[in-house]
Amino acid sequence: MASATRPAGRVDFHIAIICALPHEADAVTLLFDQFWDEGGDLYGHADGDTNTYTTGRIGNYDVVLVVLPNMGTSAAAVAAANFRSSYSGLKLTFLVGVCGGVPKIGECDAFLGDVVVSKSIIQYDYGRQYPGGFKVKKTADGRANKDIRSLLASFEMELNRERLQTKAREHLSLVQSAALRKRRQADYRYPGLAEDRLFQPNYAHKHELSCKLCAAESDTFCELAYNASCTDIGCDEAKLVAREHHLEDGQFTPEIFIGCVGSGNTVMKSGEDRDRIAAANGCIAFEMEGAGAWEEVPCIVVKGICDYADSHKNKKWQNFAAATAASVAKAMLERYTLEDGLRAATRNAAHDNDRGTERE
Repeated sequence: MASATRPAGRVDFHIAIICALPHEADAVTLLFDQFWDEGGDLYGHADGDTNTYTTGRIGNYDVVLVVLPNMGTSAAAVAAANFRSSYSGLKLTFLVGVCGGVPKIGECDAFLGDVVVSKSIIQYDYGRQYPGGFKVKKTADGRANKDIRSLLASFEMELNRERLQTKAREHLSLVQSAALRKRRQADYRYPGLAEDRLFQPNYAHKHELSCKLCAAESDTFCELAYNASCTDIGCDEAKLVAREHHLEDGQFTPEIFIGCVGSGNTVMKSGEDRDRIAAANGCIAFEMEGAGAWEEVPCIVVKGICDYADSHKNKKWQNFAAATAASVAKAMLERYTLEDGLRAATRNAAHDNDRGTERE
């Protein structure tokens, strides 16, 4: 790709990316075509803004990236508010990373590595506790602005969804090859079908033998079991759910699901609670930052499924899911169009910057 002209100032950035964790941002940076901060931060930030930014270009857009200092809706809200004060020209923000997926979305099976995109967000742990149970406060439900709703509606067309998936597959290959070329520590290769294991929702991750805590009839918590893999503690494979995977010719192309994303300040690690809350609120996945960022900036959550939001521990999919999410976000960005006025202003700013450089 030919070298582009860097933006004249912060106001010329219209696209932002927020990641909750460094390993999520690592995958995103592999899809940058250029970086504007190789020699240091050229743009600074507003007074009181505590974010640390990475700036560069992805495709036709100048992009500013930030990694949150902590997980959770509060950290996301603070970072997004700071974003808005420093980069006042933002029109679209992607919240990119990993999430816990609901294994059945409508009539389709969702698998590890597939990607969910938020059409709406509900903070499922925000509401009222009544004697008969917890009631989510529906005013916490969020809808995207009109520009984002129009973009998402276009992706609900089968033709555009197919185009999006094809481009995401291409970008995923770029992430994988760039990681090898740059000798990154993270492994973005597909972990394999044998590692994609879904257990029945009422089957808990626990020691099958020789553990008093796990053998207790009450809902006791065994930290040793939680920190061990299913193989290590002997989870019963008879409790696995049999499903037919959508792999084609041995190649993984992420399915893309658009719908309501459940966001909260707790990690969802219960298959039964996952299914109950998903059924009550129409959720297709669970994550921890969307509800915070959504209130502050025009935002789309794009997250790869790294586990099934149940008790069965599996960290083997985190890097791959981060890569599929980053790949889908770039594919979506390629289909996004700025208003003519903003595009013209960006071109003029770049032209003025070029003239200033020539005079120097």
